[in-house]
Amino acid sequence: MKHLVLRFLAVLFVLSLTGCGYNTFQSLDEESKASWSEVLNQYQRRADLVPNLVNVVKGYASHEKEVLTQVADARSKVGSMQVTPELLNDPEAFAKFQAAQGQLTSALSRLLAVSENYPNLKADQGFRDLQAQLEGTENRITVARNRYIETIKNYNVAVRSFPNNLTAMMLGYKAKPSFTVENEKAISVAPTVNFESK
Repeated sequence: MKHLVLRFLAVLFVLSLTGCGYNTFQSLDEESKASWSEVLNQYQRRADLVPNLVNVVKGYASHEKEVLTQVADARSKVGSMQVTPELLNDPEAFAKFQAAQGQLTSALSRLLAVSENYPNLKADQGFRDLQAQLEGTENRITVARNRYIETIKNYNVAVRSFPNNLTAMMLGYKAKPSFTVENEKAISVAPTVNFESK
């Protein structure tokens, strides 16, 4: 009788493991790493385009040194960051990474605004090609970030849902940070459009 009870408990234990969520966590963790890699891939593509864009603008707008310096500094800051898979699990490091990417985005916006003041620059085929590539890359970054956000949402739901949350606690899986907007008030205000010429 004791032997039968032990077999029954062993079968019950094995059956309980099938619903523990371990394989789900493995799958979602790998998916989050892959989607994060795609985000980094697109950020790298943008960083690779920046020096070419800056060099073209330098030829036309050499006295816009401050803007060119800001772009170069922002790109340098992004390039100097150590981006590892562990970044996904460190909210503070993730926030620093987001801030650096935000600075680069802002500097690039100012650079493209400078180009509006130089008709010859806007007409330059090399500049137009680089600008189109940069715009395409920004779109790819948005798509990659959206995929990452969705992947992290699925991961975090699995980590927090019962009974998977018990497995997550036992194995050390924690919710991962997603992309956030630092200044929500600033983006909720519509931009001002001015068609007056200077």
